[in-house]
Amino acid sequence: MATCRPPARPVDETGVVSGINRVDRAIGVALLLVLVALVGLGVADSRSAARAGSGPLTGPGTLPSSPTATTAPVAPSTTPGALPTTTSTAPLAPVVAPVVAPVTGPVTAVGDSVLLDAQPELATDVPGIAVDGLVSRQFDAGIGVVQADRAAGTLGKVLVVELGTNGPISPGEVDAMVQAASGVSRVVFVNVCVPRPWAAPDNAVLADGVARHPGVAVLADWNTLATAHPEWFTFDQVHLNPAGAVALATLIASLA
Repeated sequence: MATCRPPARPVDETGVVSGINRVDRAIGVALLLVLVALVGLGVADSRSAARAGSGPLTGPGTLPSSPTATTAPVAPSTTPGALPTTTSTAPLAPVVAPVVAPVTGPVTAVGDSVLLDAQPELATDVPGIAVDGLVSRQFDAGIGVVQADRAAGTLGKVLVVELGTNGPISPGEVDAMVQAASGVSRVVFVNVCVPRPWAAPDNAVLADGVARHPGVAVLADWNTLATAHPEWFTFDQVHLNPAGAVALATLIASLA
């Protein structure tokens, strides 16, 4: 009896089964193209890595490099109780005084209560100084004191006049003081630093008076020196505490 067998597939002349249809061929071509593309990408990546390792890139499209470290100022600590890392101490203001030649001989100082504030320091800075200070003394009263000292022969070779704290000064009074001190080598006029309406006019009168008597009169500019240091004064901003007394005595000693 005959056996039923499926018909054999035709074989082409190359030995390949001719039954492979076009779909199979298309899938094979696609797989081959994908494989080629993957190989190409791998080569491209290796070349890019080689270029990146050879040095920094420049020009547009360059990848940003690692951020450069910068040093920022350190903010002061705000932790309660923390000690400051630095301290600042303002230096003492220099004494404002003209350069004068030294004078050999005793020194007489006539003034008001501000002069009395600095009397102990003056005794140290100017040995042998004779201080005649009086509370609320006016400038014209000081002229009489100098006249009396000259008449008694007790007026020093240098006269220090610290007056004007308690009231106005006139140009004529400055001239009269210089006249009363006739024969001395130098008259040192100390200007004023007080919160009073006559302070600025008095200082202008003293500056003008010194300019009228060159070679004899000099100005001790206490106002300029002390204005920058309100801490040198007591509560009334007129009289001096120990620091202010030292500063005034130092100024006077530099000219006496």
